[in-house]
Amino acid sequence: MKQNDIQRLTCLRVGWGSEEVALQYTLMGSSVQGSLSGYFKVKHLGEMAPMYLDIRYLYTLLMCVAFDSALSSDADIKVNPPQNFEIVDPGYLGYLYLQWQPPLSLDDFKDCEIEYKLKYRNIGNKYWKTIITKNLHYKDGFDLNKGIEAKIHTILPGQCANGSEIQSSWSETTYQTSTQGNLDTKIQDMDCIYYNWQYLLCSWTAGTGANIDTNYNLFYWYEGLNQAIQCSNYIKANEKNIGCRFPYLESSDYKDFYICVNGTSESKPIRSSYFIFQLQNIVKPLPPDFLSLTVKNSEEINLKWNFPRGPIPGRCFVYEIEVMEDDSTKLTTSFENQVHIIKTSNKSQQLCFLVRSKVNNYCSDDGIWSEWSEEKCWKDISHRQRSPFSSGGTLLISISSFVVT
Repeated sequence: MKQNDIQRLTCLRVGWGSEEVALQYTLMGSSVQGSLSGYFKVKHLGEMAPMYLDIRYLYTLLMCVAFDSALSSDADIKVNPPQNFEIVDPGYLGYLYLQWQPPLSLDDFKDCEIEYKLKYRNIGNKYWKTIITKNLHYKDGFDLNKGIEAKIHTILPGQCANGSEIQSSWSETTYQTSTQGNLDTKIQDMDCIYYNWQYLLCSWTAGTGANIDTNYNLFYWYEGLNQAIQCSNYIKANEKNIGCRFPYLESSDYKDFYICVNGTSESKPIRSSYFIFQLQNIVKPLPPDFLSLTVKNSEEINLKWNFPRGPIPGRCFVYEIEVMEDDSTKLTTSFENQVHIIKTSNKSQQLCFLVRSKVNNYCSDDGIWSEWSEEKCWKDISHRQRSPFSSGGTLLISISSFVVT
């Protein structure tokens, strides 16, 4: 083996732990075999080969040893996971606090800015939500019909660990609300509609396993309220609560709205139900009104209508138009409060229109179609008259008139 090969192999072994070459040495607390004068033994594939190094290769060896020592120093840097990691339920029907305390033994990192990686999800969900934060708490909404799992670890930035980011082990926790009562005692067919972006109404039916004495109660909360509030205006049937008419909900748009419906019965416990939605996504507007028709020529008709009444801006609507031409029906949509219709046939005797509205995707993620407007129709009435100037024969004259109803 040549001397330049020794230099290459020595650095590989000392720096990265090559499996092919093993160098034993004793220098500043490390293990060595040989004297400082430059005589070393190199172990290669189980064989011992005596080699001599001159002062140039000894210098190279010392540099590699120093690099290896730095790596060993990085490997010894450790950081503990956060302490007292827990999920706290403040009574907001699914809006929970995840909180923790700094890890132990941070005295060596007083000048370092510690971060935390937090991962959480409802149990059974495929994906984790991941948050990087410097705080000692985080808040988010969860589906309390399922359990919750979360984990967190400490991140020591590279500037505090010789350029290499250090992560602690995970600290884990779970949370589950009370599961008393059978699943078939929960309410069914929960339906909530925010009428015209003004009035919220929710309704439900009793669980199939609930006894006749069961009665349900609704509570709600959204960010801005100090505590969860019980419904004050229930819809009743046979003296049992089957729905709730909500009061005016101030500053409740574009934020999570939480509902819990629990129940009471003298014969058995009742399972609670939890719901999360945003009000702008369940708006049902009023239908358009004041439909008007303008006949431009024998083929084209312009249909126009007023924006639905109420607080919803005109730019937030999308419309669906049902066109009935004689015996055929088709649907079209428009983001404007008018549409141009071309007759499919010059022989069409009648066209009728219905229009309904919904909040569009610029103002919400979803919505509910309004009821249909009143029908508006166009009729083409043609008839034949006998000419008073004809003789011995009949002259037919076609007279057309347009009727809008």
